[in-house]
Amino acid sequence: MPIPTSRTKNKAAILIDESLCTGCGKCVDSCSDFDLEMFNGKVRESANPVFGCIACGNCMMVCPTNAIKIEGRCLTAGDIFELPAKESVSDYKSLLSLLQRRRSIREFKDKAVEPEKINQILEAAQTAPMGIPPSDVHVLVLENKDQVHRFAEEYSVFLKGMRWFASNWFLILMRPFWGKANDEMMRSFIKPIFGVYVDKMEKGENWINYDAPLAMYFYGSPYADPADPIIAATYAMIAGESLGLGTCMLGAIHPFIQNSKNAEKFRKKWGVKYKSREGLFVVFGYPKPNFKKGVKRSFADIAFVR
Repeated sequence: MPIPTSRTKNKAAILIDESLCTGCGKCVDSCSDFDLEMFNGKVRESANPVFGCIACGNCMMVCPTNAIKIEGRCLTAGDIFELPAKESVSDYKSLLSLLQRRRSIREFKDKAVEPEKINQILEAAQTAPMGIPPSDVHVLVLENKDQVHRFAEEYSVFLKGMRWFASNWFLILMRPFWGKANDEMMRSFIKPIFGVYVDKMEKGENWINYDAPLAMYFYGSPYADPADPIIAATYAMIAGESLGLGTCMLGAIHPFIQNSKNAEKFRKKWGVKYKSREGLFVVFGYPKPNFKKGVKRSFADIAFVR
């Protein structure tokens, strides 16, 4: 049975040109769904796939003679391109330097992000890996400061109507149901957010998205792998850094616009097509701060299995 997404619910078609097939078997080895098999020295479509072709494109990418094509699930043979030369790829040292230079930026110069850079960020983010193709990541782009500020204003009004969510009586009522850790997080982080976001906005201070010149909201659909929007947002953030932009991930917008009639109205007004298990805002702009040093970060734990 084909794996459904918001974009397609059909499997892809596998087209084989036997006259070009040399029987090398590389396509069979690369297919993790067992869609292909060898028969009489040629590749053919298998009668026993797991799901049916999901259009990962691996078989097309390894075939040395272009004997196999995939059509469907938002993929065509025209989407195949030659890989960049290894010499053009960043080595580990240069990649680590880029990542070490990145800081979360919340103060931006009053300078627009050029359209070509917006397109470059999106181009890079679309290379992000996904659970099952085609990608079910959706992106809302707020491409100038006015749009970003208007979103913050309307989100502040929306959030004001939810302030009961962080009231003492509600937190006391819910503590037995969501446990100690969630209670601590609600009291120490979520409750203050209502004050910072709403009260500051009423004073003309935008602490929601910092009036950044550019913002992107990455979210999924009911079919999406929950990790996909987060990975795509991370790729976009790294791309922004490579283009000389400051970036910051904003995690406190997505959860509040998911579950309620008002949240549905808010999403619809802003062209957000689905509620999503996971999602993330990233803001971009030319940074005001000029950091000279970095801070070493660490994981909570690294355990090697012996």
